[in-house]
Amino acid sequence: MPLQAVDARRLYRRIADQITALIDRGEYAAGARLPPERDLAKQLGVSRPSVREALIALEVEGYVDVRVGSGVYVKDDRRGANPEALPPDSGPFELIRARSLVESECAALAARTATRAQVRAIEEALAQMGADRAKARMPLAADRQFHLRIAEASGNSALALVVRTLWDQRTGPLFLRLEHHFDTPALWGTAIREHRDIVRAIARHDAAGARAAMRRHMHRAAQRFSASWERRKRAA
Repeated sequence: MPLQAVDARRLYRRIADQITALIDRGEYAAGARLPPERDLAKQLGVSRPSVREALIALEVEGYVDVRVGSGVYVKDDRRGANPEALPPDSGPFELIRARSLVESECAALAARTATRAQVRAIEEALAQMGADRAKARMPLAADRQFHLRIAEASGNSALALVVRTLWDQRTGPLFLRLEHHFDTPALWGTAIREHRDIVRAIARHDAAGARAAMRRHMHRAAQRFSASWERRKRAA
């Protein structure tokens, strides 16, 4: 049997391409509502988060419109749609899972090795997050600084580089569009409290506590993103 070329496209991209092909063939006409996420996942034999990532990609690319309280619809005017527009980033939920694995260990290492100056730097980034939220600004830059400073405090430059690379994707178009559905001052307040638990564990040199706090934060972030997406598109 001859070797077959490996399909290197990410799973969400393959799913998005299948849905795009159906739209282009007229299976889903302009203005039509796509099947529920759970039905698409069952038909395609994939997980719902992967379908969710594909729908977000199609929204960014201009193929579909996510309507509050109604669902996901094929756009009437798709002249600006471009399936090649997105960089080859990981899907948002895939990215959160990777960050949970890496950053949980960074937090544990930081709890063991961070200097007082490094702990203060982490606390300053957290304070800036609170200040941004108080001014009704998305505290994304300070959030990034918080996580990078923890990675730097781990004492492992390779881990710090990995976290920086993951954060470059964290600020990519797919994740930012998902965050658009998620972002509210109340939810950022909850996230800031979770950050505070992480830095407290690091400050008291509790490696297990820091690891658990970071893992808990990432798990809850994924839950918040999923719940916000569901509320955004849920049929009335």
